[in-house]
Amino acid sequence: MTITIDQAIIHEIVQNNEGKLSCRLRPQPLLNGQAVEVMLEELHQTYTSKAGKGFGHFGVPEGSDAEPNNAFSEALNEYRTGNLGFVELSGKAGKLLQDELAKYDFSQGGFLLMACYTSLASEFLFVALLNAKSSMTVLDDMELTQNNHLDLSNLQLAARIDLTELQADPESKKYISFIRGRAGRKVADFFLDFMGCVEGVNTKVQNKNLMNAVEDFVAGNELTKEERQEVREKVFDFCKERSDEGLDIDLKSLAEEISEDGMDSFYDFANTGEYELDEEFPADKATLRQLKKFSGTGGGVSLSFDGNHLGERVIYDPVSNTILIKGVPANLKDQLDRRLKGE
Repeated sequence: MTITIDQAIIHEIVQNNEGKLSCRLRPQPLLNGQAVEVMLEELHQTYTSKAGKGFGHFGVPEGSDAEPNNAFSEALNEYRTGNLGFVELSGKAGKLLQDELAKYDFSQGGFLLMACYTSLASEFLFVALLNAKSSMTVLDDMELTQNNHLDLSNLQLAARIDLTELQADPESKKYISFIRGRAGRKVADFFLDFMGCVEGVNTKVQNKNLMNAVEDFVAGNELTKEERQEVREKVFDFCKERSDEGLDIDLKSLAEEISEDGMDSFYDFANTGEYELDEEFPADKATLRQLKKFSGTGGGVSLSFDGNHLGERVIYDPVSNTILIKGVPANLKDQLDRRLKGE
């Protein structure tokens, strides 16, 4: 187990024949048996590995004059100060989510899971809306039967509050992380709204700015092509390791990592430029991967190659807008040869 579970509970938000939502509240926490441990461990791993998460905080967007929705954060504060039990906190959350879901025609409810657990010396409150999925199983008499189970692998509506960070730095803009919606559908449309959470740190922008700072930094130093690529890969490996450990990118630590190559001015360089980098921010591996690889898709063509091949095996001519590849991969060459032979 990579987590230590404190308490967990599940409530169900159901829809009747008339389309009205109601919340069936469980009166006591789940027993911390093996089933609960396995479920939360799987959810923790799935959530942690999700790429492109957003980060936010309780309140309103910067510059907005809207009234904040404080009902959830106030209940959470009462729980943290001991004035509200975990079951009561989850019950209030269930009612708030029910009211928020009632605003949308597409909602059919689901299972609200809330869990307090500790991982890597940080205490978290995990909040997720899970759906049930039908499956077939074989009984002892070899007959088929259909049953429902929680769809843990398809985790789409979930957020995690870092209670340790919230207590240490209430002004932080990133103590809540959440999964972004797919196909343009924003999770914040209903799931984050019921908690009164707004996005505070644009992770992709921060990582893009870091990548630009690294590119400008290596370009301004007298380095060979190989040395520049080594610095890029060292930055990516450092950030990936921090992300895998559930830690933010620390700009000073990153600068110290680069200084091992004799370049100890990256921290000053990043802060004096117009990169607007925070001292610490979450890693976005998809964005930073561009330090190591080039990739693109469009018009029915997908292309990806390691950065160290640019100018050698891969020749790009911006004038003619063409790319020449030397040494076609063997499996691709075989397909092309067979197609040409057939034609």
